[in-house]
Amino acid sequence: MKLKLITLLFAVLAGTSAHAEEKVLNLYSARHYQTDEALYANFVKQTGIKINRIDAKEDELIERIKNEGAQSPADVFITVDAARLAKADELELFAPFKSKLIESRIPAHLRSADWVAFSTRARVMIYNKDSIKPDDVLNYEDLAGPRLKGQVCSRSGAHPYNLSLLASLIAHLGERKAEEWAKGVVANFARQPKGGDTDQIKAVAAGECGVAISNSYYLVRLMRSTKPEDRKIMEKIGIVWPNQQAQGVHINISGGGMLKTAPHKESAVKFLEYLVSDEAQRYFADGNNEWPAVPGVKTDNESLAALGSFKADQLPIATLAKNAALAQKIYDRAGWK
Repeated sequence: MKLKLITLLFAVLAGTSAHAEEKVLNLYSARHYQTDEALYANFVKQTGIKINRIDAKEDELIERIKNEGAQSPADVFITVDAARLAKADELELFAPFKSKLIESRIPAHLRSADWVAFSTRARVMIYNKDSIKPDDVLNYEDLAGPRLKGQVCSRSGAHPYNLSLLASLIAHLGERKAEEWAKGVVANFARQPKGGDTDQIKAVAAGECGVAISNSYYLVRLMRSTKPEDRKIMEKIGIVWPNQQAQGVHINISGGGMLKTAPHKESAVKFLEYLVSDEAQRYFADGNNEWPAVPGVKTDNESLAALGSFKADQLPIATLAKNAALAQKIYDRAGWK
């Protein structure tokens, strides 16, 4: 009788322990946006699952997960850009997971077997209204043309935003033409690559160069700003959605996945499912100027809406991930530092 009681007690304790584990989520995040705080708080409120979060740069987090190995406490890794997610995927850090909810809400081209996009951004062209005509920059390919000699500003070719863009061009043009494009853009540089997307926008507005590429949400930040200097920047530049008569503007993502060694797998899936809920999708749009990955979600960001409609590239994000390493090799060969 005593043995039966002890066995029962262990069973109860084991069940209690398992239940307790389900109420914890260890999140490694390379998203550094203050608006995400409300997102996390609402997840905790709705589910009762406590979030333990480590914020750091994506390379630092990936290295940490690698070093932690099978003992890693991380359940979910989230970051921006398909190229960064691809890096984690290549290291086999993610575990495949099934969610009918995610499959029903996120279009197939915005998810892979191991990770899912929960918001999107467009890689648009910015031009100086005084020196460049919008017809000169209708397509990404135009950046390599002789008309823009000495007019192009860019951030580093090693940056994931540019890696993903070139990865998409490899898919659409082929490796040889994509490399010709990269070499042509380098030949058109107004200066050596430096700074981030906002720096490129400012350089175009100041006339340091005539054209640059930027993620859309940097522009919306400036549009929503009340600072006089930001308003002046927006007055001097124009925006073009590239390749509208072809594949459409290149789309990049924020996304994440469950890690292979996740100790709280049920909580991990619940969190990823929460990120594709209407509520979370509105946070990405209204708080950080990103588009929802879920079609049809109503948002309340007038500046984002003011950008208007456009044709988006439907290239699967898994293809971007697959081509990211080749994109870096092409940039290196082209001298795009």
